[in-house]
Amino acid sequence: MRTTAELEERLARPTPGLVDDLGKLDGDIMILGAGGKLGPSLVRLALNATAGDRRIIAVSRFSEPGLAQALQDEGATVVAADVADEQALRELPDAPNVVFLVGAKFGTSGRAHAAWFTNTYLPGRVAERFAGSRIAALSTGNVYPLVPVTSGGSTEGSPTGPVGDYAMSCLGRERVLTYFAERNGTPVSLLRLNYAVELRYGVLVDLAQKVLASEPVDLATGQVNVVWQGYANEVALRSLLLADVPPYVLNVTGPELISVRQAALALGEALGKEPVFTGEEAPTALLSNASRCHRLFGYPELTPAELIEHTARWVADGGPLLGKPTKFERRDGRF
Repeated sequence: MRTTAELEERLARPTPGLVDDLGKLDGDIMILGAGGKLGPSLVRLALNATAGDRRIIAVSRFSEPGLAQALQDEGATVVAADVADEQALRELPDAPNVVFLVGAKFGTSGRAHAAWFTNTYLPGRVAERFAGSRIAALSTGNVYPLVPVTSGGSTEGSPTGPVGDYAMSCLGRERVLTYFAERNGTPVSLLRLNYAVELRYGVLVDLAQKVLASEPVDLATGQVNVVWQGYANEVALRSLLLADVPPYVLNVTGPELISVRQAALALGEALGKEPVFTGEEAPTALLSNASRCHRLFGYPELTPAELIEHTARWVADGGPLLGKPTKFERRDGRF
């Protein structure tokens, strides 16, 4: 993967399992938040997996120039709309299958009210509008507390313990969707994702940029989970078949525990730079156990070592980046 076109093709390459599962779903698939980080590649993945046998409806404000036209040219039914607007939400076409990606994280520190509106209130409005649909809703592993790095990570049955307004509002999203699922009989799946990576953003890009710029890598959060975004997109689509009442909860991440120190050293070797470190590894971190997901859908196709290699080459070559650091190192929940 050396070009944006090659990266987009890899992200949108469906597996036989995805093709088979989507063939079991009846009707169109609507993706709300199709213009965000995951949205465009998820739309393309759905288009490729369904091969034109149904509508893939991409809904977003589409602030990125040219994106709406590009998705339309590739076969998506594009609806430019702000789902936070009540009239726009009412006027959306019906769809029996809805993937809900809308959320607010970056810049929410100091604007907690905006995060709560987007992450908690808005999902309830969407759940009411699509009460007769299946809904796969993106959540986050941040709903869990920091856990000992020796614990193996939080499972779906572990107690929640969100830190900070962002994480609390995301748990609020889950609670509100659970309420409407049970009130209206709407099947829902909740996907607790952390941390999706591709070559333009993610934990590995954050580390590679710091290593290349000789900026200190903070080791306090010494262990992380990462997962190839193409796999996360596939799970989001396939989880529509898991949607249930009460909602089906699924952790989505890679099977490995990634050492931040070792990842930075590997990136440094590939980039020809010696990493600069600060701090020491704390005994706890935000970690999820996604063994249930792996039993259902297998393992991600790209290993951490492969992701590190691809990321280092992309950053070294000056490949385009999204400019959205994950802030994975923050331990106070302020994003």
